[in-house]
Amino acid sequence: MELLFIALGGAVLGLAARYALPGRHTHGSVLVPAIGTMIAAVVWVALTWLGLAWDQGWIWWVTLGVAALASVGADLVVTRSRTRGDERMLHTLMRSGQPHHA
Repeated sequence: MELLFIALGGAVLGLAARYALPGRHTHGSVLVPAIGTMIAAVVWVALTWLGLAWDQGWIWWVTLGVAALASVGADLVVTRSRTRGDERMLHTLMRSGQPHHA
């Protein structure tokens, strides 16, 4: 049951990152929340395998902190990458659209 709660927390942190950071028009609406959910679940399982108990506060703080950092990082990287790609494509289209002079 705790894994469900932590996955939901990761999704909420991903949503917060998506709407708090600029450039959300450059990627899909589910990408960053899905990354937050996935990272939270993976970190939680890894920490439980390492011996942290679900009723300790550290497992919650570490898991949600990593999920928040991953969500913000993913949003920034995807936004930067897509913006550069869009600028390159616009430059290519503008260059190929010019008439050729003889």
